[in-house]
Amino acid sequence: MWMNKAGDSMHRIQFQHVSLQSFHLQQNVKPTTEKKAASFNEQFEIAKNELKISKHANERLRERNIHISEQEWKKVTDKVREARSKGVNQPLVLMEQAALIVSAKNGTVITVMERDEAKEQLFTNIDGTIVL
Repeated sequence: MWMNKAGDSMHRIQFQHVSLQSFHLQQNVKPTTEKKAASFNEQFEIAKNELKISKHANERLRERNIHISEQEWKKVTDKVREARSKGVNQPLVLMEQAALIVSAKNGTVITVMERDEAKEQLFTNIDGTIVL
């Protein structure tokens, strides 16, 4: 915790990188030795196009038992990238089962809630909406 100039206490938010794969996908799948290892450049291209999930958002996914498939994450990532190219920095992403607040500028999912829960919310500090 730290203090701002007015003497108000502030909390720092920490982010944790989580792969685009849904938290609920099998995590113990080992790659076969027959596959060639991807080059660094290939891995870098994949990583820079993925959305990161903040620790807070990851906790919300787990707490609310929200499952987002890898295909859905790809769609979200593509639309956030498109929104960013049009000047949107912090979109609200409305999916069938969830609502996400994303920092397009940082490529990070900030928070997640169930779609029904989002019906009763007032969203501030967003500058675009993506409806999937």
